[in-house]
Amino acid sequence: MNKSQKVLSYVWIVAVAILLALNYHIFIVQNHFAPAGLNGIATMVQYKTGFSISYMSLLINIPLSIFAYFFIKKSFATKTLLFTLVYSFAFLLLQNSGLEFIQYNADGHDTIYPVIISGVISGVVYGICFKNSASTGGTDVVARYINKVKPDTNFFIVTFSLNTVVAISSLFVYSESSVDYKPVALCITYCFISTYVGNYIIKGTKTAYKFTVVTTHPDEISKEISALLKHSSTKVTATGTYTNTEKWVLICVVNKHQLTDFQSIIAKYDDTFSFYELINETYGNFVHVK
Repeated sequence: MNKSQKVLSYVWIVAVAILLALNYHIFIVQNHFAPAGLNGIATMVQYKTGFSISYMSLLINIPLSIFAYFFIKKSFATKTLLFTLVYSFAFLLLQNSGLEFIQYNADGHDTIYPVIISGVISGVVYGICFKNSASTGGTDVVARYINKVKPDTNFFIVTFSLNTVVAISSLFVYSESSVDYKPVALCITYCFISTYVGNYIIKGTKTAYKFTVVTTHPDEISKEISALLKHSSTKVTATGTYTNTEKWVLICVVNKHQLTDFQSIIAKYDDTFSFYELINETYGNFVHVK
């Protein structure tokens, strides 16, 4: 990563930290539901005691950032701390700015709309943070540490357990006179939407198809791929174990809209079969040869 890319990554972190603060101020705190993770706990604490989410975020995430600096990765810790500081101060500023008129207050009716909007925004924030080697703090730091010391650990169980505690707690925090399961449903909906959107951004939108072709006609097929689809391919020698005869394997990545055209090319040749896999994104610096 060059200098300009590093600067841009910090700019992104500052931007999404402010975006998350706006998200909480406009869509979450006034609609009586708890979002996912430690921020959900902070939201409920503010609702019951008035102790600001900003202060709670600082109390939790500054020690976690220090821990991450020594035990995970220095750049990750620095960016997480930057996110925490910007988010906390931005939310505190919004909280005391007199901008209540911009808040989406569903007043108990159609609360699903602010949940959907806030879930999408939070998912965008999580995805951008992850792609820039940062986090929003809280369970994200714990996840990164567990992934480092025990790469085979399924952190889904830990995250699911914490979000279960948040969802169940919201049942008692936001229920006034009778048991109300609506906050639990809203919390679960928020978790699902934010996780889905975050994963979508992390995986990328440049989906394509990777074809693996086993054939005795490598040159003819590769020429057609190049001429018709404007893609190259990688040719590898192989041996069929059933007949012990020499074959060729072609590997080629094509765009989504070229799937049918590629299959049509393969169908022309005998002694050929192929399979394809969905890939989320391609990386690397390839030289374009004319």
